[in-house]
Amino acid sequence: MLRDTIKAAQIEAMKAGDKPRLVAVRLILAKLKDKDIELRTASSVPDDDVVVVDVLQKMAKQRRESIALYEQGGRQELADVEKAELAVIEAFMPQQMGEDETRAAIEAIKAELGASSMKDMGRVIAELKARHGSQLDMGKASGLVKAALA
Repeated sequence: MLRDTIKAAQIEAMKAGDKPRLVAVRLILAKLKDKDIELRTASSVPDDDVVVVDVLQKMAKQRRESIALYEQGGRQELADVEKAELAVIEAFMPQQMGEDETRAAIEAIKAELGASSMKDMGRVIAELKARHGSQLDMGKASGLVKAALA
């Protein structure tokens, strides 16, 4: 399980004295704990790895946005800290699909659903997320879906 891998990485970082990595791993574990607390009241709890990947994707997205803002504001030292955290977060994420693989998956779903116009975009994205959600950045994928249906 992915959660066990993250906990093992925390112990490794502590033993190695790798403070930046340890801080990033602890941030991940804290977000996972928050998500666990949030899911206590949920009617249906998804598979643990799905929860972990979802949390990691959200954290990665936040880091990318922060990096862009820090670089625009001329705060390179803060951007570097965020980049280091992003590298740790991405190390735990499943292998992401490349752009060509994403386009092929979109075309397959489009053909399967008979999608031909922008009206079908919601259905295509929902199916894409259901099948490949853990392997995609849905922000980029939605742009590719829009281009495919235009």
